[in-house]
Amino acid sequence: MKRFSLLLGLVVLAACTVRTPVMSMRLGPDPVVAGGTFSSPGGVSLAAEVMEINGKTGICGVWAESENQSVLTKNRSQRVLDPASVILGNEALLTGLQFLRKVPPARDYGGMEANCVVVERPWRAADARKPVQLVVPPQIIYRDIDLSGGITVRFRPGGPSAHPDDPKPWD
Repeated sequence: MKRFSLLLGLVVLAACTVRTPVMSMRLGPDPVVAGGTFSSPGGVSLAAEVMEINGKTGICGVWAESENQSVLTKNRSQRVLDPASVILGNEALLTGLQFLRKVPPARDYGGMEANCVVVERPWRAADARKPVQLVVPPQIIYRDIDLSGGITVRFRPGGPSAHPDDPKPWD
């Protein structure tokens, strides 16, 4: 029983491990982009591509946060990457995008140096024609509640929002 408990613990730990980038590569001219804004000023942008790397399915990407973030989200915005997913066609490839390389906010992320990971799924020739989606769910980034009230900051998906020229709901 002790051996089973130890094995179960190792399996759970492996499932929660953040993926380590295996290489870096420049994104092509038209990566898929996603992101959103916080209920306080600030936003996040993600850009990624799915490609063949040594016969397996590879995911390469970057992320950026607004330079004028609220103090409530500064250094917390990377949490948005934890539940984010990459979808190829109708197939979820990966959840948890902490491996993405942080870059400055940009109007266009094409050509940027990106971190890449490889999933165990074999690459198929038809994959090159499948649509890629980045799914970033809504979430609570910061919450502080006391007897006099509270503050809750939410992330709201809605497209890339890190660059000053990206549309923001508070503009």
